[in-house]
Amino acid sequence: MSSIKMFFAFLKELLGSSHIILELTKADFKKKYLGSYLGILWAFVHPAVYIVVVWFVFEVGFRSQPLANFPFVLWMLTAIMPWFFFSDCLQSATTSIIENGFLLKKMVFSMGMLPIIKILSALIIHAFFVLVIFIMFMLYGFPPSLYNLQVFYYLFCTIALLLGLTWLTSSLTLFLKDTPQIVTMILQLAFWMTPIFWSTKNLSNHTLNLIKLNPIYYIVEGYRESFIYKTWFWQSHYMLTLYFWCVTGFFFVIGGLIFRRLRPHFADVI
Repeated sequence: MSSIKMFFAFLKELLGSSHIILELTKADFKKKYLGSYLGILWAFVHPAVYIVVVWFVFEVGFRSQPLANFPFVLWMLTAIMPWFFFSDCLQSATTSIIENGFLLKKMVFSMGMLPIIKILSALIIHAFFVLVIFIMFMLYGFPPSLYNLQVFYYLFCTIALLLGLTWLTSSLTLFLKDTPQIVTMILQLAFWMTPIFWSTKNLSNHTLNLIKLNPIYYIVEGYRESFIYKTWFWQSHYMLTLYFWCVTGFFFVIGGLIFRRLRPHFADVI
């Protein structure tokens, strides 16, 4: 079978299992917090506490100056939320197959679903905090606008990029045990190379172009354009949009192909 046919067969297999994916997503979300007193509330407590701490540090402690005429906490919040979603998904999905190897041995199961389940499970939490962003903007006196709807486009961008990356990293983890540590190290580097706590306005054009090579830059700035800069993605940086989708498409296809090629050997190493 050619690589192209193999890739589309892989996608068709996953689409045919959509109902199973949804059921397993619910189960995965509940399983994380099963047995604790607060249950699934912990999924929302941890990020909420982080937001409160950041608000106190920058608004009360540092008395940070507004950026783009918006309070610093709002400027930062629109970037940290998509970063949390991306990093949590990538780390949890990278180990999703090795953690659920028993499914491969006990039943006929499409292992390509496991990274998707982790992404959808994290999406539930992220959707809640997108709502929090809306509420905080209204509390600061910034009402919703049509530009806010653009956040769904950038959310789609994030999921598309994650799918390819997690198919790649989750399959490689079985054969290269250092993969989770490598992913964590890359995420740490990417965090500080992404303008989450800092602004790009003082960077030279050469340095800014290097920063833009990080595909997360497109997503983070996209969230800010949806809530702060009020710019449609097709009105500016169309070359950056083209670059992002080329990178995403590359990882989507390569990740799917590598996953499909390695999958027959999963049982041998689990």
